Amino acid sequence: MSTAAGPAPAPAGLLRRYLAWSLDMVVPLTVAGALCATRIAAAAARVSAALDALAQRMAQAALDALVHGAGPLALARDWLGDPAWREAVAALSVAVTDVVVAPMLLAATFALAWFAGFEASPLQATPGKRALGLRVEGVDGARLGPGRAALRHVAGALSWLTLNFGHLLAAMPSRHQALHDRIAGARVLQRRDGRLPAWSIGWLVLQLFAAAAAGACLFLSAHRAIERAFDALL
Repeated sequence: MSTAAGPAPAPAGLLRRYLAWSLDMVVPLTVAGALCATRIAAAAARVSAALDALAQRMAQAALDALVHGAGPLALARDWLGDPAWREAVAALSVAVTDVVVAPMLLAATFALAWFAGFEASPLQATPGKRALGLRVEGVDGARLGPGRAALRHVAGALSWLTLNFGHLLAAMPSRHQALHDRIAGARVLQRRDGRLPAWSIGWLVLQLFAAAAAGACLFLSAHRAIERAFDALL
């Protein structure tokens, strides 16, 4: 039923919530990336070197198997039993961890302040949520305090750790509450009269394109490392 103030808000849909979250995360990720730029560049160089070392071990093992007529199972056993192979894998794992962990921890710290601060404010929404017509409130309709807003954000880790099942709960009627909403006694509402704006669909397409491009870059990097390894051996 409509009132003079307009249609009553409805529980927010999962896609709209994701789009708002991804918009908001641009700020913490950008700040963390800028502060960790030197560390990321150094770690990325170690990733490249470790990938080259791993490709060299793979190329050498494959060449040895070809020369001696070994089958795939024998090749796999040689790889698993080769200390140099394990060292190369461990070096690559450490380098990738250095690229990811510190920036992500810093981004998570900024994100806590960003989300909890805005959602506990009179706005009851982050800039991303406001752009998508969302607001956060308690299940009783009251504004979240700083403690409950922080609890909601921290509890979001459980939604990630459940392989996003916690987030998918937001798609289930009639409550449309994610796991972290339920833990904090909160809900996310959207304007009933609000369609997804065209720019938000463009933002989603841009993210899909970026993910595909990142995957292609990783594949090409691995392919080139293997090519360099075989070129060095042959």
